Amino acid sequence: QVQLAESGGGSVQAGGSLRLSCAASAYMSSRYCTGWFRQAPGKQREGVATIGSDGSRRYADSVKGRFTISKDNAKNILYLQMNSLKPEDTAMYYCAAVAWPTCFILPPGALKYWGRGTQVTVSS
Repeated sequence: QVQLAESGGGSVQAGGSLRLSCAASAYMSSRYCTGWFRQAPGKQREGVATIGSDGSRRYADSVKGRFTISKDNAKNILYLQMNSLKPEDTAMYYCAAVAWPTCFILPPGALKYWGRGTQVTVSS
C-alpha cells in the first residue's frame, strides 16, 4: 500500500507562485502514471497535470504554460510548480497514482492511490 502526502499549498495573490510536493511512502515503478488533480467547491475533480508511464506529460489547457509537473524518482516526490496563478486556480489539489500508462482522463475512482489534498487559494 502506497501513501501519498501533499504539501506546499497556501494563499497567494494573483500572479504569484507556489510549488506543491507529493511524497510517496514507497517506490513507485515507472509503470505508474502519477499526477495532480484539483477540485473547486461545487465542481467536479479535474486533471491538472500528469506524467505517464512513458514519461509523457499532459496538462489541462487552463494551466498550460503556467504549471510544470516533475518528479524526483530518487526521492519518490512529485512536484507541481505553479506560476502566474489566477483566482480560478483556487481549489484543493490532490496527487494520485495508478499502475496504468496514462491517467489524465481516468475517472477519480480508477486511480488507486490518493493523497489527502492541499488547499491553494488565489486572491485577486
